[in-house]
Amino acid sequence: MSAPIKLPANQPPQFYRGGAAIAALRGMSDSDSEFGPEDWVASTTTLYGQAENGLTRLPDGRMLREAVTADPERWLGARHVAAFADSTALLVKLLDAGQRLPVHFHPSDSFARKHFDSHFGKTEAWIVVGTSGPDPRVYPGFRETVPSATVGEWVRDQDRDAMLGALNSVEVRAGDTVYIPAGLPHAIGEGVFVVELQQPTDFSLTLEWRDFLADQDKAHLGIGFDTALEALDTTARDPETLIKRTAALDEPTVDLLAEGASPFFRADRLRPAPALALDASFAVLVVLDGEGTLRTEHGGDLELSKGDTLVVPHAAGQTEVSGGLTIIRCRPPELGS
Repeated sequence: MSAPIKLPANQPPQFYRGGAAIAALRGMSDSDSEFGPEDWVASTTTLYGQAENGLTRLPDGRMLREAVTADPERWLGARHVAAFADSTALLVKLLDAGQRLPVHFHPSDSFARKHFDSHFGKTEAWIVVGTSGPDPRVYPGFRETVPSATVGEWVRDQDRDAMLGALNSVEVRAGDTVYIPAGLPHAIGEGVFVVELQQPTDFSLTLEWRDFLADQDKAHLGIGFDTALEALDTTARDPETLIKRTAALDEPTVDLLAEGASPFFRADRLRPAPALALDASFAVLVVLDGEGTLRTEHGGDLELSKGDTLVVPHAAGQTEVSGGLTIIRCRPPELGS
């Protein structure tokens, strides 16, 4: 496989509302928005504890995970395979928060290895591509250091006001990006539409579970809150160290992510002027606006338009995008990081 592939929407069921912004981007009817608030793009990851939900199916009927496993060097490149075997090391989502998400956090690589038998934890980043409503905001990290025992009391009592009130609260707009290291407590507010990059797992430890999840076991993933809270970063965080504001930047290529993200994933906003050459790489593309062409060294040409999502194999070789396009290009970790 050398040619880039356009992908249909892939919206596994979730516990929260949303999806209208995904439908609008993709040009689907309003009724399609009920399918879910998350579109898992080029996914080789399943929902936690499930066999297939979340996996991307290619137009030829195969799961992308099966295709990559069958020929990892062609899909990912020899250097990537040497570092990560047949894992893409990346999950990309479109996430449309139709309601505020609960306060939660994710485990680090070391915690995930110990408790979930996984090479990857779940560091993530949000690229805000749209907002709606009167007060779109995000909540990254605690404003002040909080004793772990206090957090435990909040969880026991399900004191949502205390949990949310302890977090930084930051208004966002399109062009802002938010880096969420493993362990950082966080939430996304209603009306925030993001392209999310994350490590390829579905490990979410949910502090504010009542009225969101069915029971506590789903909140702590069966390891108990005492153990789960060992992975929580309870220190004060300055939100400006986690947020990068790129809306005013007009270069053809803009690195979207805050410092520290490249060992986990990379993301650039592309605006060809009029054409832009790109190195060979496994990549996931999300076309936010416009029309144009993707030309590849070994995989032919493909016409692009707003709402398209694509997976590009490493074997496509050198690529070029041209036309009046705005694209988010998502890639796995920078090798050597």
